[in-house]
Amino acid sequence: MSLRIKRGHYNHEYHHKQSQYVVKEYSSSEAMEERYEHRTHARIEDVVRTKMHKKYVREEPMIRGPEFVVRLRSHTVFEHTPIRLFCTVHGFPMPIVKWYKDGVILDSSSGKYLVESIGGSHSLEIPRCSTDDTAQYTAVAGNIHGQASSQSSIIVKRFKEEEESSSYAWLPYTAAMLPKIHYTKIRITFVEKFGPVFSSEGGSATLSATMTLEPNLANLQPEAQWYRDETRLFDSKWVKIETGRGFTTLHLPHLYKDDEGLYTLRMVTKGGTGEHSAFVSVADGPPPVANAPGAPMDIKIHDANRDYVIVSWKPPNTTTEGPILGYFVDKCEVGTDNWTQCNDHPIKICKYPVSGLFESHSYHFRVRAVNSHGISKPSRISDPIAALDPTEFERLHAKRLGGKLDVVSYHDDVEAEGKPPSAPSGIHACETDRTYVVLSWKAPAYSSKAPMWYYIEKAMGDSDAWQRVNTQVPIRSPRYAVFDLEEGKEYKFRSLSANIHGTSEPSEPTTLIETHQLKGVPSAPGQVIATRETDTSVLIQWSPPKEPNNLIGYYIDQCVKGSKDWTSANHKPHKNAKFVVSGLTTGESYTFRVQAINELGLSDESQESAPLTVKAALTTPSAPYDIALLNCDGHSMVLNWKKPLHSGGATIKEYYVDKRRSGTTTWREIHIPPVTERLYKVEGLTEEAVYQFQVYAANLSGLGKASKHSADYKCEAWTMPEPGPAYDLTFCEVRDHSLVIEWKKPVYIGSGPVTGYHVEYAKNGTSDWTTANDQAVSHRFLKVTGLHEGVHYVFRVRAVNDAGLGMASMVSDPVTAKAVAGSHEVSCVVDEKSGDIVLSFESCQIKADSKFIWKKDYKEITDFSKGVVIKTEGSHSKLIFTHPDKEDFGTYSVSVTDTEGVSSSFTISTEELKKMLTLSHDIRHPVIPLKSELAYKILERGRMRFYLQAEEISSNVTYKFFANDKELSGADPNKMGHDTSTGIIEFIMDHFTVENEGTFTCQITDGGGKGQSSLVLIGDGFKKALAEADYQRREYIRVKEGPHFSEFLSLHVGEDCSVSLVCKVANLKKESEFHWYKEDTEIIPDVKPDLGSGVCKLPIKLFSQKTAGVYKATISDDRSKDMSQIDISGKIFEDAIDKLSQLAGASAAELVIKCTATGIQLQCHMKYYTSEMNITWYHGETKLSHNDKIVIGGTSAMATMEVIEPVDKDKGTYSVVITNSENSQKRTMELTGDVYEKAHAEFLKLKAEAYAEKNRGKVVGGLPDVVTIMEKKTLSLTCTVCGDPKPQVSWLRNGSDVEPDDKYVVSLDQGRFASLTIKGVAMDDSGRYTMIVQNKYGGESVDIVVSAYRHGEKIPEAKPALTPKTIIPPKLPIEIPQPKTQPAPSPAHSPSPPKAAPGRGVKSPIPSRRK
Repeated sequence: MSLRIKRGHYNHEYHHKQSQYVVKEYSSSEAMEERYEHRTHARIEDVVRTKMHKKYVREEPMIRGPEFVVRLRSHTVFEHTPIRLFCTVHGFPMPIVKWYKDGVILDSSSGKYLVESIGGSHSLEIPRCSTDDTAQYTAVAGNIHGQASSQSSIIVKRFKEEEESSSYAWLPYTAAMLPKIHYTKIRITFVEKFGPVFSSEGGSATLSATMTLEPNLANLQPEAQWYRDETRLFDSKWVKIETGRGFTTLHLPHLYKDDEGLYTLRMVTKGGTGEHSAFVSVADGPPPVANAPGAPMDIKIHDANRDYVIVSWKPPNTTTEGPILGYFVDKCEVGTDNWTQCNDHPIKICKYPVSGLFESHSYHFRVRAVNSHGISKPSRISDPIAALDPTEFERLHAKRLGGKLDVVSYHDDVEAEGKPPSAPSGIHACETDRTYVVLSWKAPAYSSKAPMWYYIEKAMGDSDAWQRVNTQVPIRSPRYAVFDLEEGKEYKFRSLSANIHGTSEPSEPTTLIETHQLKGVPSAPGQVIATRETDTSVLIQWSPPKEPNNLIGYYIDQCVKGSKDWTSANHKPHKNAKFVVSGLTTGESYTFRVQAINELGLSDESQESAPLTVKAALTTPSAPYDIALLNCDGHSMVLNWKKPLHSGGATIKEYYVDKRRSGTTTWREIHIPPVTERLYKVEGLTEEAVYQFQVYAANLSGLGKASKHSADYKCEAWTMPEPGPAYDLTFCEVRDHSLVIEWKKPVYIGSGPVTGYHVEYAKNGTSDWTTANDQAVSHRFLKVTGLHEGVHYVFRVRAVNDAGLGMASMVSDPVTAKAVAGSHEVSCVVDEKSGDIVLSFESCQIKADSKFIWKKDYKEITDFSKGVVIKTEGSHSKLIFTHPDKEDFGTYSVSVTDTEGVSSSFTISTEELKKMLTLSHDIRHPVIPLKSELAYKILERGRMRFYLQAEEISSNVTYKFFANDKELSGADPNKMGHDTSTGIIEFIMDHFTVENEGTFTCQITDGGGKGQSSLVLIGDGFKKALAEADYQRREYIRVKEGPHFSEFLSLHVGEDCSVSLVCKVANLKKESEFHWYKEDTEIIPDVKPDLGSGVCKLPIKLFSQKTAGVYKATISDDRSKDMSQIDISGKIFEDAIDKLSQLAGASAAELVIKCTATGIQLQCHMKYYTSEMNITWYHGETKLSHNDKIVIGGTSAMATMEVIEPVDKDKGTYSVVITNSENSQKRTMELTGDVYEKAHAEFLKLKAEAYAEKNRGKVVGGLPDVVTIMEKKTLSLTCTVCGDPKPQVSWLRNGSDVEPDDKYVVSLDQGRFASLTIKGVAMDDSGRYTMIVQNKYGGESVDIVVSAYRHGEKIPEAKPALTPKTIIPPKLPIEIPQPKTQPAPSPAHSPSPPKAAPGRGVKSPIPSRRK
């Protein structure tokens, strides 16, 4: 007896031609014989199940639409009883089942209906039926390949009266007694949610969420379900899911564009679902060739058979790349890495039949795109697929052998007489495309060991000219794809079966089948409309193309307004005509466009959308909360509430308040006009009645949800003497260990005025309240300190009056003691230019609508009449006092709205304000100080020079000269000028006459500073100056020739390496004066020039780059003046250095060793050394450079090189090479063997001594040498000591130890402050006191001479000790602690050579040569 087995989800390991038998023993009992047929069915199923577990490739990649294997059944039940509907659905991808009641989708979140899905089995349970549940219920299963549905009816009857005595009387005796089912409602609150992710191919992404469950029951944990674009995700090679108690994580270890989409987390419970979604964007990775296209995606395998499969995919976006020319399909056998290309030429459509596969072999497939620039990276590989006959198991049948055995085998394994098979039947097309048709037919009944195969014949349209399709390859399964058909043509097909005995008659032909004919790419999408979504995303909607032409999806591009830089918003085709573009910049304006796509490619771009600025869309505000009662007089109540946590993106304009009597359900609106403040007095209440209240908030978008109703408030007059509660608690300046809390004063003050406030706080979730301030504060703010970082706290405030402590305010919202990441503090400076006092703050967070709120003593600054200005630019804000006043002291705070609590403050004390006011006055009213007032000097030819000298002037100085209030002109022949280096300002009047008698004035302006000086020339003083000017004018005319230079300045280098300037002068007089200058600054040489010899020399000491510059010499007398100038730079300087290098190299001595406390120093003595000389040090053949290890320097008489902290690897040959333009000199030393060991030992000794000297006990200061004190007074000798480790201190008196007692008090505070106190000084306390400070590294002793005298006596003259301080040597040997290991410095940046530390060799006093 044969039995057909329907296909299920099973694995393949295809059998070969040998027959396979499964034999099982059965019991020979009569009962077993009666159930033989059932066993036969079970054995066939067992064979299928066995083969499933042996196969390594799943059939799931073979595409199937939904199919109901087990359909719904109708039921009639009584009310208050449970009912459960079951169905089983197969298909791939796994279908999603939705439930409908009378055509309306069921709401499973209500808890009335329980929906469950396990694999392909689905159920709908109604735990407690009512008559309202009588309806027709429909299960609709759907996947991307279609839909299927199943219906059933449920009729709910009421119990008859006679049946009510027994709740289960109507049930059959075999039915179980079902208890009443109670489900726990679990509330899910997401604590941390995942946001949009932007990555690229080859990267990874992790989406995680944490949540709180209420109640959190270990045995009732919700199920975490992850979806991508409504497709359920499970653990696989590409997706890793981890779920625990209160958290779930989805990890994408290797991203492809296939992973892009909207990811949704659904936390499913019996009572409903918590859901959160975010978009994951996966951009193209770097292409193998520049401008090559992105990789294709979404590889699907269709119609897998014995020797072929059909591969389809989706094309990539080409926003910035060239158009795609075609695709290459690659295949790879499972278990190998050998990819082979399936098509020789690129194919233009996104579907390709791959033939020539080996039966029973399994394959992976991938696709690459091609454009004019090159080939893309390959797509993600497909799931493995086996080349198998999908109808293999339909040919199984079972046969009874008799007794205890049966056999399961294939139809064609059964012996039969040799004859041809009968004709196939039911041939039809199960898939039609442009160039191929997939045919399927019903195999004939067949029982023979001879193999059977099939032939396919085709004919065009109504023609009867049949052409055999498979002449070369026999078809083994009743399913075959006919390729190479023409587009848009009509065909009919028929099949024939055959074996070695002959061929059957042809089957009935199919109806006419027309192949598809693609018209091309889709037309462009219609109008694109962009609307606001959030502050970083925009919703894009568009009209579908009028000619979709087998539309696959859409690509969306975005562009910043004003640019042409288009970028892709999605990298995987999007199916719907709307899309949320995420990851945009808040406040930026964008335009968008859309392209449609099908198998042939992309459509033209749509028209661009209108520009849209990214801002959050307006929504209604959330509900207010925490309604508090602030006062009650028996007829009215004063209410306060907290503003909504979310304003909906707009300012909350008004509130609405409702009331109701406690115990009733009807709410009544209290007022017609809305309330604008969060403080409202409800009037017209009934005394002793109990009320509840609720509040709504409204903004431009509309009315929000109602708040949770308040507690029961009894309308009873408050008469207590203590104050009522404070309200509106707010927080700012939240830091890791402190915060500032503010509040408003109580409405009800009790029997007397409020005198202060106490702030209390507790950890959130506890009732252990702590008072932050022991003394009540009179102001309504307090800085609370001593908090623990990261801990959540709640606060409340109590007001105080003379009657006592009042009611506590409503508890605040929890606040975490944690500073905002990247937060800054307010800074205060006096502007150097304007003199304004400026408080400035930079916010670490900022939004488009953020505002800076400045306060003084935590009251917002609104009065700007006193010169207070607020300036804000971007994330910076300044509070500027343009007219600062002595009353401006106080605490200034700033907070930034629409942030996570960004705020800070700065306190200006009266002392600091006084200093800043002084500095501000000096800046605003500067006076240019003068070295000398306006004076005059008569020059040659009778010219008059008026000049003054300022302390300092800049290059921007301006000035004017006046004579008798008339401005003088500096134009020729007069001259006017200044010298910024000397501060001299002068005016030279070419012709001084009798009209110039009067007052001369010079006015100076330099920046904001001003200065003025005047000179009065009248009477005898003017006459004397005028006569002198006339004389000089006449004398110049008489004497026409004066002193001059016969040889101009030159630079000379002597054999002793001395450098000097030399010149010659002539035509001198006794009165002739010679002067030297450098950069217009006069040089006074140690030896005056010998004018008698006519040769003048100026030695230049320590010649180096520092001494370079412009030198000038002048010779002058009353006849005239001459000048010579030389610029010592460039070649002149280089020639001098080269000469010095030649002379110094020749005089260089052999290298000698000089040890220091930091290392071993090699010295080379020579006539002269400067760092500009070409001197190089070597260690072996390695050139040394200045760094932390090697310190290169010298003095004017030697060059040095010091090895810091030498080790064994520093041994070797060291040399110094002194190079000049003609030759070089080299000096060498072997720093090895005993030479190195002795030097190293000396270095260690000096290092230890230096360490001991640094850390020994010392007296820093505070002790006098002598002290005179009156008898019976108290003497305190106090000083500061130091040392590491902390030193010990002892005291001696005249060489004997001072024993501490009531009179002599010896103390050492904190190891630093030592003192000896003598109470009631007596005459015999006079003498020499010695303080000894000592640790293991040594110390010192200090002598103090104390002289006591009696009242009325003359104060004695005490003389200090001859040696007031004595050094105490350290204990030997000196131990130096080992330094802690420091991490190696980063090699990324080479630090500049450090300055030589003391003891590391002496660096040349001549600076390095500038380049």
